[in-house]
Amino acid sequence: MAEIFEIKEQEERMILVGVATSDGDDTEQSLDELEELIKTAGADTIAKVIQNRESVHPGTYIGKGKIEEVRLLAQELDATGVVCDDELSPAQLKNLEEALQIKVMDRTVTILDIFAQRASTREGKIQVELAQLKYRSSRLVGLRSSLSRLGGGIGTKGPGEKKLEMDRRLIRDRISQLNRELEDVVRTRETTRSQRSKNPAPVIAIVGYTNAGKSTLLNTLTSAGVLSEDKLFATLDPTTRNLKLESGQQILLTDTVGFIRKLPHHLINAFRSTLEEAKYADIILHVVDSSNEEAYKHMHVVYETLDNLGVKDKTIITAFNKVDKVEEQQILKDFKADRTVQISAKTGEGLDDLLNTIEEILKEHKILIEKVFPYSDAGKIQVIRKYGQLLQEEYQSEGIYIEAYVPKEIYLQLSK
Repeated sequence: MAEIFEIKEQEERMILVGVATSDGDDTEQSLDELEELIKTAGADTIAKVIQNRESVHPGTYIGKGKIEEVRLLAQELDATGVVCDDELSPAQLKNLEEALQIKVMDRTVTILDIFAQRASTREGKIQVELAQLKYRSSRLVGLRSSLSRLGGGIGTKGPGEKKLEMDRRLIRDRISQLNRELEDVVRTRETTRSQRSKNPAPVIAIVGYTNAGKSTLLNTLTSAGVLSEDKLFATLDPTTRNLKLESGQQILLTDTVGFIRKLPHHLINAFRSTLEEAKYADIILHVVDSSNEEAYKHMHVVYETLDNLGVKDKTIITAFNKVDKVEEQQILKDFKADRTVQISAKTGEGLDDLLNTIEEILKEHKILIEKVFPYSDAGKIQVIRKYGQLLQEEYQSEGIYIEAYVPKEIYLQLSK
């Protein structure tokens, strides 16, 4: 019977299967990434199989001959499961399991399992369970007749509900409950955003492909203490920290969940409120792993995901990270970015350049104020120090002369 499987903590031996079609996607690289996902989930990859086809088989994902090859390989290597590199339809999942006589999973359920392991906050756990249930619900269709066994028990009339109908009802009820809980969490997040919008401190959202070094960068700059590992999706929950720039201005840095190719649409929908941190930011800090051969493809995935989230017309700084791991000097470019810098979040190389770049961009969005404030308004000077860039401060007989660059919102407050 086709079920929704999760990769458990005990050692599992997986065969990875991919289909190389004419759409131009690099299946070999995608399988390498899937191997990293499997490793992160706690299993071992023992073999990889690629079939070249015009398109995936609509009924079994791979063709009949390749199915037999995988079946024999699984027996020979004592595999415990097969993981396909794309999201399988219910029919493909059921037919493959029947043909292979072994547990079958796909890329989506692997990512969902990792997210389930990594989620730590209430919001993260709700979002992951929602995505899992929506995935499971879509796979109840077309399963074997064993799901249609009659149920019974107290509270049921006649022969009782069919198991398939009962599963659907239970999942539907749980999804409704989780949606209500998530609405409460989202309202809290929106309230936080609203309060933050009243705070003139600029918000910088750190985005990037998974394992690009976003959390390491946040930790290095702010001592945030966020989990940072050389694994995919090491952190899921957004973290916001204050950072004081050399000019004295306060900014807010927000780390976001990493992106990945073929990110399940269930997860994009479930994590939309979290991912949209970038939508409300003043600046996007795009972190790229410059040591990865797939850097340009990763950049494309990030921009594609941002576009799907409606993140447009933002100032973008691209930080080419991990330069300490690059053996040969290379020139990486990002034509969608307003500025680019080369850094190592691990060693600290280039971070001064990054912070100076942030200062320069913020300065471009500020207004120069030259004014004498009466001593009774000395409190406004503290506001300028915190949210602006103080150039000159001179105590005169009639008051305090200030020359500074300040955000537009602060300028309007000070002009009153």
